[in-house]
Amino acid sequence: MFAKRGFLVPWIASAAVMYGLSYLWHGLALNDLQDLRIPLPLYLGLSGLVYLIIGFVITLAVHQAIAHEWVSLKRAFPLMSALVGAAIGFVVFLLVYILGMSFAKAGAVHVVIDALWQMLEQGVGGLIVSLGVIYDMHRRFMESEQAH
Repeated sequence: MFAKRGFLVPWIASAAVMYGLSYLWHGLALNDLQDLRIPLPLYLGLSGLVYLIIGFVITLAVHQAIAHEWVSLKRAFPLMSALVGAAIGFVVFLLVYILGMSFAKAGAVHVVIDALWQMLEQGVGGLIVSLGVIYDMHRRFMESEQAH
């Protein structure tokens, strides 16, 4: 399955984009990285690892959705992949919130914004996975055309 639709490029690309979005959100927009209780390089390294895991899960979920025909490659594939990513983002938010690792301050507004941001971030990750799958399909098509 991993070699059939291209796995590595969508996985790494989605992880890199989500990691970048996280840094933009927490580092530049909210500026809450200064409140960390651990050294910044350790946080960046661990969050990079976590985004690789999240990217892997999103990529695996999109490939499973394609394989089981829950998501069609012919109809709104990027949107459906983004929705898969957003659903995974909600699960990630719940895990982070329950484990008490959230940046969200007390208050319902902060929690809702944090949940929406996580879903948006992982939704973009799902979109990147879909673009990677589309690119891989296009590349394979072009290679098969050149072989003839």
